[in-house]
Amino acid sequence: MADPSRIEADYLIETGFDPRAAAEAMAGEQSSGTFLPVPGETAALKARAAARVEAIAVLETIAAPSLPGARLPADGGAIRRAFVTLSWPLDNLGPSLPNLVATVAGNLFELGQFSGLRLRDLRLPAAFAAANPGPRFGIEGTRRLAGVFARPLIGTIVKPSVGLSPAETASLVRTLCRAGIDFIKDDELQADGPHCPFAERVRAVMTVIEDEAARSGKKVMFAFNLTGEVDEMRRRHDLVRESGGTAVMASLNSVGVAGFLALSRHSALPLHAHRNGWGALSRHPLLGWSYVAWQKIWRLAGADHLHVNGLANKFSESDESVIASARACLTPLFEAAPALAMPVFSSGQTVHQVPATWAALGSADLIFAAGGGVMAHPGGPAEGVAALRAAWDCAMAGTPLAAAARTRPALAAALEMAR
Repeated sequence: MADPSRIEADYLIETGFDPRAAAEAMAGEQSSGTFLPVPGETAALKARAAARVEAIAVLETIAAPSLPGARLPADGGAIRRAFVTLSWPLDNLGPSLPNLVATVAGNLFELGQFSGLRLRDLRLPAAFAAANPGPRFGIEGTRRLAGVFARPLIGTIVKPSVGLSPAETASLVRTLCRAGIDFIKDDELQADGPHCPFAERVRAVMTVIEDEAARSGKKVMFAFNLTGEVDEMRRRHDLVRESGGTAVMASLNSVGVAGFLALSRHSALPLHAHRNGWGALSRHPLLGWSYVAWQKIWRLAGADHLHVNGLANKFSESDESVIASARACLTPLFEAAPALAMPVFSSGQTVHQVPATWAALGSADLIFAAGGGVMAHPGGPAEGVAALRAAWDCAMAGTPLAAAARTRPALAAALEMAR
C-alpha cells in the first residue's frame, strides 16, 4: 500500500474503447464525476476527491464482447482486456465497509463502455482494521472452543437440509457426537421454519451436545443458522449463547454487510460465514468479484469461518480457485491486525480429496466438512469420521492413503466408496 490515505482496487476490464479513457470513466463514475460537468466540480474538488487511475496494463485483443449490452465505438475499435488499478481518498467515505462496497463495486459494473469488468483485489488503509471488528475468534479461538489442535476440524452438515424436526435433528446430532465429529452446521436452507423452529432446535440440539460432552469430555461445535433480520439474529444469537452453544452461522449475501456487521458487533460467539449465492457474483470470469477481494470485506466485518468450496467439488469452481480462496483467508490483512479466518472446505468432500488439499494448501487450519463422506460410510458415521481423521493424519505425515489403508479398515472402506 503506497499511500495509507488511499484505497486501491485492482480490476480486469474489457472494452471496445481506449482502455485509459474507459478507466477514467470508471474513476469518474465512482467518485466526483458524472457524464456532464456540473457546477461545483472545481479543480480543487477534483484534486481532493476524485478517484485516480494508478496503473493500466493492456493484456490482449479479443474478437467479440464477453457480456451483452456494451457500447462499441462508431469506428468499430478493437475490443481489449486490461488490468487497471484505481485509487480513492479515504476521506471520501471513511473506513465504512458498506460504503467501501458501493465505491469499489457499485455502478461501474453497468457502465456502457465495458463488456467485462471484474474486481480482482483490494488494498485498504489500516483505518479499516481500527474501525471494524474483524474476526474475534478466528483460528485460535475456534480451536480452543472445539478442543481440536494441530489438525483440521472434521465437520459435517445436517442432512436432509430441511424436513427434520427439532427432535429428529437432535437425534442425528447425538449420532454424530458419538461418532467423534468436531463440528456440525445447519444447512443454509434451515433457519426458523415452522416445521423446525429455531428456538426448539437450539434447545433440543444443545441438550444432546451437553449430555454427550458430560459423557465423553468432548463438546462438539454446532453452528446454528440464525440468518434473518437484525433483531432476529441478535435474539437467536443470545439464545444459542445462553444454551451453551459455541458458534452461529449467517448467510452473508442474504444479510448484507450492514446486517453482518450488526451481528458481529453483538456476537460473543464465533461467526460461521456461509457464501451461498456466491456464484452469481463470480461465475463469469469477466464479471463480478474475485474471492480474494470479496473475503477481505467479510473478514473485516467479523467472519471467523469462511466457506471456500472444496477440491473436485460439485460446483463449477476450479481447484486452483478453491485453493487461492483458502490461502487468501489465511493471509494477513494488515501487519498489526492479521484478521485471519478459518477456511471451510465443503461440497462433496471425502477422503479422496484430503491428500491434494493438504499438498496444495500446506496448512491444517481449516474445517473439512463432509456430508456423504461421513454419513454414507458403509460402517456408519463413526467409521466415516475415523476415515477422515486417518486420511488427514496420513496426508500430513506424507503417507500414501492406499498404504495406510492396509491397517486402517475405516479408511480402506472409505477409499472403496465412489467418489
